Amino acid sequence: MTDSNIIANDQMIISIEELKENGLTLYKVNQLVDQGVLRKLNKKFYENTGYQGEESDFYYACAYVPTGVVCLMSAAVYYNLTTYRPGAVDVAIGRKAKVSTLPDWPEVNLYYYTDERFELGIETIADGKNHFRIYDIEKTIVDIVFYREKVGIEEMKEILINYLRRKDRNLNWLVRYAELMKCGDIMKNYLEVLV
Repeated sequence: MTDSNIIANDQMIISIEELKENGLTLYKVNQLVDQGVLRKLNKKFYENTGYQGEESDFYYACAYVPTGVVCLMSAAVYYNLTTYRPGAVDVAIGRKAKVSTLPDWPEVNLYYYTDERFELGIETIADGKNHFRIYDIEKTIVDIVFYREKVGIEEMKEILINYLRRKDRNLNWLVRYAELMKCGDIMKNYLEVLV
């Protein structure tokens, strides 16, 4: 078995730890980079150039901001709540978190959340060996209402209306999240108008 066969073609982003667990030394990893099998993204992550699955910018965001969570407009797009297509991936991180480098592409917009806001409603989406963290749909709605000035009022209205049309909506969770995130009154006002 050659070293390039150790790297599964169903994993887009691979950490240096995973490569070492598969028996590759740093010398071998550098050889794979030279051969074009891997592309170095940063000190900890590599892109598998032989990846044969569905690509997602969220996987790249996860490599550059491993503690981050996909949020706001990027999460709204993931949940099919908007026709808007952002030019960057919105990623939430803890207020005290540090990010050393960000990619030129895909562009990543960082949002620094308080610990309480950051920890609430995180889900992990996995597709085979690929994964990223994203806020659940109700937490996404609450964040968009909270940051409506940054997101845009029209975009927020479209997202909220599309959410309210869904059969799987959970208004109890929505209101609970809104109260925990200190925007319960604002959320209730919008719901009274739109429901």
